[in-house]
Amino acid sequence: MLEILVHSDNKNPISKEQALVLPLSKVGIADIALVGSKNASLGEMIQQLRRKGVKVPTGFATTAYAYRYFISSAGLEAKLREIFTNLDVENVTNLRQCGRKARLLMLQTPFPPELQKAIALAYENLCQNYGADTDVAVRSSATAQDPHASFAGQQETFLNVRGLEAVLESCHKCFASIFTDRAISYRQIKGFDHFNIALSVGVQKMVRSDLSTSGVMFSIDTETGFKDAALITAAYGLGENVVQGAVNPDEYLVFKSTLKQGYSSIIKKRLGTKEIKMVYDREGLKLTKNISVTPSDRTRFALNNDDILQLAHWACVIEEHYSQVCGVYTPMDIEWAKDGLTNELFIVQARKETVQSQKMNNVLRSYRLVGQPTEQGREFLNNFSLSPHPLVTGSSVGEMIGQGKARVIVDVDQINQFQSGEVLVTNRIDPDWEPILKRASAIVTNSGGRTCHAAILAREMGIPAIVGCGNATNVLRTGQEITVSCAEGETGKVYQGLLPYEVTEVALEKLPRTHTHITLNVGNPEEAFGLTAIPNDGVGLVRIEFMIANHIKAHPLALIHFDELEDKLAKYKIAELTAQYEDKAQFFVDKLAQGVGAIAAAFYPKPVIVRLSDFKSNEYANLLGGKQFEPQENNPMIGWRGASRYYDERYREGFALECQAMKRVRDEMGLTNVILMIPFCRTPQEGRRVLAEMAKHGLVRGENSLQVYVMCELPSNVQLADEFSQVFDGFSIGSNDLTQLTLGLDRDSELVAHLFDERDDAVQRTIAKAIATVKQRGRKIGICGQAPNDYPEFTRFLVKQGIDSISLNPDSVLKTMLEIATAEQDS
Repeated sequence: MLEILVHSDNKNPISKEQALVLPLSKVGIADIALVGSKNASLGEMIQQLRRKGVKVPTGFATTAYAYRYFISSAGLEAKLREIFTNLDVENVTNLRQCGRKARLLMLQTPFPPELQKAIALAYENLCQNYGADTDVAVRSSATAQDPHASFAGQQETFLNVRGLEAVLESCHKCFASIFTDRAISYRQIKGFDHFNIALSVGVQKMVRSDLSTSGVMFSIDTETGFKDAALITAAYGLGENVVQGAVNPDEYLVFKSTLKQGYSSIIKKRLGTKEIKMVYDREGLKLTKNISVTPSDRTRFALNNDDILQLAHWACVIEEHYSQVCGVYTPMDIEWAKDGLTNELFIVQARKETVQSQKMNNVLRSYRLVGQPTEQGREFLNNFSLSPHPLVTGSSVGEMIGQGKARVIVDVDQINQFQSGEVLVTNRIDPDWEPILKRASAIVTNSGGRTCHAAILAREMGIPAIVGCGNATNVLRTGQEITVSCAEGETGKVYQGLLPYEVTEVALEKLPRTHTHITLNVGNPEEAFGLTAIPNDGVGLVRIEFMIANHIKAHPLALIHFDELEDKLAKYKIAELTAQYEDKAQFFVDKLAQGVGAIAAAFYPKPVIVRLSDFKSNEYANLLGGKQFEPQENNPMIGWRGASRYYDERYREGFALECQAMKRVRDEMGLTNVILMIPFCRTPQEGRRVLAEMAKHGLVRGENSLQVYVMCELPSNVQLADEFSQVFDGFSIGSNDLTQLTLGLDRDSELVAHLFDERDDAVQRTIAKAIATVKQRGRKIGICGQAPNDYPEFTRFLVKQGIDSISLNPDSVLKTMLEIATAEQDS
């Protein structure tokens, strides 16, 4: 009789290669050929990472030898090969027929007695530690080794399996699931031989996340490949809903560099809808069931900050270990669960990330809708947006744009209706949809998050996808021509019609490096990680107005004095926005800190200059609740804006919130690369008043390396540049306002707009004087206005004057960089 290795203390041990079952504690990453990548990884973490605090549930795995012994002892290979003789994965009907026959053949063939005995002994050993009929998860683990293939969700998983009979049945179903339609199609596309791959089954003690929360995390940003962020998703109940995309989870981003230094570096928290949760089914015939989440739980985050930071720390530990083992940077895709009985966090799976880690880093490829306004060119008036109005929005997957006719399919049984080049629109996508995904120009789903199987497969196949839209199947219609844009940050947008777009590719190694520092103008935190691929020396201008208008939406004083609001509609909308906050003002602080933190983290440790709020009074009035707190000015452009608001009794409470947010970014998140900048500061005395106001809230110039710059956008800033140099650490020329105020015109007035020109002699002489004076005083001076983006001759003028840095809109960097390099050679 065949020997069976179950326990390490077997009196007659045999080699791993001949074992039918192995404890997870006895396998490691070198054993992928024996127990598949999933089980090998679990064993690796149990052996190597427990001492570093990473908790992994114990269990056992059937081996590849066990699978092959099952196949050979029953003579199944010849029968299976006959089934696949006429396989055509492009024909959905044919694929289904072949898959069904193969699975049925596997299920109708009983396990060999030796294999049944091995599984029984291993499960009995597990029950000795956890009690009779211990609840376990039974998961499939393929033995294929390919860094370019994820094999995510290709085979079956069974949760809350209890008792030996149920464990044996689930293991048998896992074996059969090597021939699911999705697995057959995926292997065929990836070029794997169906009969060279074996299947291992992992049997692992369940974590009672049905009573708590679970989710997925990546040790890399999934869309941009930014290496220094951990992305965590979370929902209530068992994790299968998050993995399969059945629920729209919470999302959290943690900056790894300062996390490792001990800082609380949570740079983003996005609330998901989390409508359902998967729990144990104690009364029905199924192992699990979905139930509704209470409204109160939906409107709060599934994880507290301590858990978020703990998971992110583990992501770092796991990534560092695998990078060391593999000898190359190895980002990880990790599933986690929290036990509702013990409140302990556990890692239940970890595998290599297979998309961003394989991308070429020497080519910058960017997608952009033609005619879309750049961030610097936006005016924050009325609804603060010039973009086309999207039909639906959700979480973007990939940074591409796709388009075509929509095909709305709500049932996987109808996928044979799908035509090549269409946009697939559905409730959610699990791996069963894989046979048609490769033919889609884009994917749009009602549910799911950026870490679900659909997102993983879409990235791997190079297809733009928008998940978690909520109502896509109701809004979009089959045959409707649509454009799916994932090129505008984390929020994906579906537009009516086939909008023109352009794709730009640049070989980064061919770009020159310049003595003049080239920095970026950044306003949208969702775009920050993607912009880091552009050659840069940091960020020359963060306009927090974008964050206030698009993410906070409410006037800061309306949040502070929420109970006193007179506008009932505004009060209702603010209540909706801030449902999680008893103290409404903290909503402002949290959102602003996370937005600025995301940008500062993206470019860390390079300098990131954050300009404090510079809304004009009419723009502030357009924020929710703003009219109650703002005056009506005849000329807001030169009225109550910038520095003059910060220390004024009528607004200093609002400015205090900005200071609290910036202090959190620098002190709690550890992002001391943030430099603060004061706009529209009319006199040196006013500058000192602002610094004093900041100091009241813990932002003291010089402490914790804090630098404070001033915008050079008023004639007084130029005329008194020597005195301003004694107050501030640096200057940034705002050529837009400086031109208006030098020429005495309003560029928004069509009557005189034609006179607005930064190249005017009066403007250029003013700028030249500013640069010369500031440099004589030993201070840094750059420019963040629009002119260098538009006029090559203006760029050459700046280089000739010896400006330290030029801050550009991202889409202007490459052409302006070449201009700067030429100008430096000619100087």
